[in-house]
Amino acid sequence: MYKLYCRSFQQVMKVSAAFLPWRVPELITGENSVADLPGLIAKRGIDTVLIITDQGIIATGLMEGLLEGLQREKIRYAIYDRTVPNPTIDQIEEALQLYHESGASGIIAFGGGSPIDCAKGVGARVARPTKSIPNMKGILKVRGQMPPLFAVPTTSGTGSEATLACVVSNSKTHEKYAMMDPVLIPHVAVLDPVLTVNLPKHITATTGMDALTHAVEAYIGKSATKQTRQWSIEAVKLIYENLYEAYLNGDNLRARDNMQKAAYLAGMAFTRAYVGNIHAIAHTLSGFYNVPHGLANAVIMPHVLEHYGKAIHEPLANLADAAGVSNAFDTTEQKAVAFIQSIKTLNEKMAIPSTIDCIVERDIPMMVKRALQEANPLYPVPKIFGKKDMEGIIRRIVR
Repeated sequence: MYKLYCRSFQQVMKVSAAFLPWRVPELITGENSVADLPGLIAKRGIDTVLIITDQGIIATGLMEGLLEGLQREKIRYAIYDRTVPNPTIDQIEEALQLYHESGASGIIAFGGGSPIDCAKGVGARVARPTKSIPNMKGILKVRGQMPPLFAVPTTSGTGSEATLACVVSNSKTHEKYAMMDPVLIPHVAVLDPVLTVNLPKHITATTGMDALTHAVEAYIGKSATKQTRQWSIEAVKLIYENLYEAYLNGDNLRARDNMQKAAYLAGMAFTRAYVGNIHAIAHTLSGFYNVPHGLANAVIMPHVLEHYGKAIHEPLANLADAAGVSNAFDTTEQKAVAFIQSIKTLNEKMAIPSTIDCIVERDIPMMVKRALQEANPLYPVPKIFGKKDMEGIIRRIVR
């Protein structure tokens, strides 16, 4: 009966999704395209913005060109640079206070998924000033008028520049959860490959595998549509053709550009078709131990896909064709197995470990509980996991 309830809930969500007011971000793309953003902001009549970023971005000087452009356009700005991986509710509240103090009427998110999530959180609080972040947890709880949000990703993984999700952490309870509402989709996304050139290898690797996880889970889930499947296929093809090259040769702008496109397409796919059990476990790991999200996804993905078994052989075979790893195989099962093996191989080639070394035995029961709460009934997964399934996966990744 529980599985029937989950499937019924998921079917209602799939039907409802067709009627949601999806926003497609206006795209600014190409080398040094971030230079075009200040002019666009000025044309929208915005004279003050809050920039949300992190101290690593500040230290690299990546924002200097943007700041000069804002000054030329006579756009005032304030900078909140205290975002950390897995942004917390407290950080969102700090940034919100600066937003109001500065008199901002727009937000620029500059960085990886964490600054973009923090910016979405601030936007949600502006839209619904009487509601706290915990009160907006879940689906369609924001529903207000967001200030203009301009997303400038400096990694190629989260796809946050295209999604309706804002993932936040509660530093007191170690819980990590999402707010999901179409109003959280950024109004503008800047895909400038130059901003990703100096990414450390391990960040290139794990964020790239994050994008792959998004594409895979969107494709194999039961809420996939013809359009989301096509976005996922295109993303997988781009990732397999460009991720390892970007990892080896960080200054290859073509590879960097294609990885940004892949992350964006995967984001478009999963924001409409959802993710699954891989993400449910990964979010739990991040909440408990602050494990970087992309790393968690990369480690967990092959284990979950193997556990699904025959339920996903056909879609994985299609992804194997897109990835170019199926030529030596004839059957659907062989292709599916080859695709999972290709994930393991890619992880190994990019020095991504196969296990996580920080998991504490006494935490596992609560981790299982939270992963199940996130996954069920919302995620339209190929196979609904129970307690034994979740615990088995978590124990497999313990180092």
